[in-house]
Amino acid sequence: MVAIPNYQYMTPQEYLDWEEQQPLKYEYINGEVFAMTGGTVNHGTIGANCHYQLKTHLRGGSCRPFIFDVKLGVSENGPYHYPDVMVSCDERDKRATKVIYHPCLIVEVLSPSTEGIDRGKKFQNYRQISTLKEYVLISAEQMMVECFRLNDNGLWELHTYNQGDVDLTSVDFKFPIELLYEDVILENSEQ
Repeated sequence: MVAIPNYQYMTPQEYLDWEEQQPLKYEYINGEVFAMTGGTVNHGTIGANCHYQLKTHLRGGSCRPFIFDVKLGVSENGPYHYPDVMVSCDERDKRATKVIYHPCLIVEVLSPSTEGIDRGKKFQNYRQISTLKEYVLISAEQMMVECFRLNDNGLWELHTYNQGDVDLTSVDFKFPIELLYEDVILENSEQ
């Protein structure tokens, strides 16, 4: 993400109207907009692999996966983000055309430039979504998936996977971690 220089505060509605006219995607946080920068080949491949696995698993059901270009609103007043992958099973999102507001699962593929934001401010924002049950971070540099899962006591528990099956309970899906890394070249790795 890159902040816009000489930027003036926008209301959420001004942002939504303005962004529709822009050639790039912009996230919106506390009245400021941030241009979304391009990712790496690994980043895109992992995101696409994740979406494909979820799409295949959820086909014919009531849940729908979304990838990259679909905007997520934490609330009607923002913040607004573009997660790499998300899933909504909520009836309120069935007819959405511009923004998803009720995901149960959000996935971010980590890159060195965004990892701090994904682990920090974005996760803080995402935790405000009442329907969110899992937040998944996938490393693009090593075979590792971190799944933050909301437990019955309202606390977020970390489940880390670096081999075997990844378990996404929000969508009742277990799959081999290797499927996320298909066609991905991990440097300094023997995998």
